Amino acid sequence: MIGLGTIINVGAIIIGGLCGLFLGRSVKVRYQDILMISVGICVMMLGIGGTMEEMLSIQDGEIVSGGAMMMIITMALGALVGEWVDIEGKMEKFGIWLKKKTGSSGDNSFVDAFVTTSLTVCIGAMAVVGSIKDGIYGDYSILAAKAILDLIIVFVMTVSMGKGCVFSAIPVGIFQGVVTLLARLIEPLMTEAALSNLSLVGSIMIFCVGLNLVFGKKVKVANFLPAIVFAVAWAFAPWA
Repeated sequence: MIGLGTIINVGAIIIGGLCGLFLGRSVKVRYQDILMISVGICVMMLGIGGTMEEMLSIQDGEIVSGGAMMMIITMALGALVGEWVDIEGKMEKFGIWLKKKTGSSGDNSFVDAFVTTSLTVCIGAMAVVGSIKDGIYGDYSILAAKAILDLIIVFVMTVSMGKGCVFSAIPVGIFQGVVTLLARLIEPLMTEAALSNLSLVGSIMIFCVGLNLVFGKKVKVANFLPAIVFAVAWAFAPWA
């Protein structure tokens, strides 16, 4: 069944969030705070690990780095476009709308929880590659693996940040669902170089999400999302 991977992923996020809500009621605030910091540190390390994996390689027995120029230019262009479109602002407005519709007006952390968790579980090569394989071959194995990771991440984030995290299932469903439907059009673009660039830039954004969790909101991560498109396009440039 095409699309089953996204359904499993969305279901896992909802289950993780609901379990987090149930447990979070019995966890004291100071434990919630330290839990959020610990999650932030782990997310930062995931971002660093993913970035280093794409930037570093071994040549002639020595460790060399690459992709710096692509990273700098695509991140800069992505930031400019994202800031112009104000993607972060639009996500926050949607979060505010959800907050009202769900009767969560008293939850001051709802919007931040929704935006932060959505970015954490949406960004990354697993979402794109998994959705493409699901859309073309009906192979949902990658998205099933991602579902397990997302369940754990959303569970922990919900305990520390609240019910806004549960609604990250909406953007995940929309994003992965669209990629699944357009899989045959997108697949030719997902060359090895394009996936490497996507993973590198996506990992940097994941690091920034962790940064915000640990130190408070310092970076408008959503406004960097266009950098992913530029990163994929870079792989097809004459100089790449």
